Amino acid sequence: MRTDRAGDARSIVLTGFMGTGKNAVGLILAERLGWPFVDTDALVEEKTGRTISAIFEQDGEAAFRRLERAACQEVAARYEHVIATGGGATLDPENRAALAGGNLLVCLTCEPEEIARRLAGDETRPLLAGDPVARIRELLAARQPVYEALPHHVDTTHLSPEQVADEVLKLYAK
Repeated sequence: MRTDRAGDARSIVLTGFMGTGKNAVGLILAERLGWPFVDTDALVEEKTGRTISAIFEQDGEAAFRRLERAACQEVAARYEHVIATGGGATLDPENRAALAGGNLLVCLTCEPEEIARRLAGDETRPLLAGDPVARIRELLAARQPVYEALPHHVDTTHLSPEQVADEVLKLYAK
């Protein structure tokens, strides 16, 4: 059962837009805590034997979101794990409820230009086709109400992954 203290959380869940550092920070946190790290996108790829890009291309976004929901439900109940979600995972109310239930849910944020810089040359991001900065701004605007409603936030724009991990651990200790 969730308590008012983040430090009573079962696991740490990192969410937020692509390129905000969820995997890099998650791996650091997992190492520091001695916990396993799991990425919901990697879990979907493992279970389907296909890349996220291939799922989007062959089956569409709705099919991917169904697979993502199953992955979120699976990892949400794990104890002492560091979990990184895909950038759109928390748009689904069922995913938000599952991931927040008993876990420390932290939304990593970042300025659009920095996200574009971090993702430059990454051809595996199907949602960023065309003008990446414009797409990032468009997607962030659409997701803003959901991201803002999440309980904890860390802006990664000017921080190293180690510094972000420090901030998340401070939240976990509260």
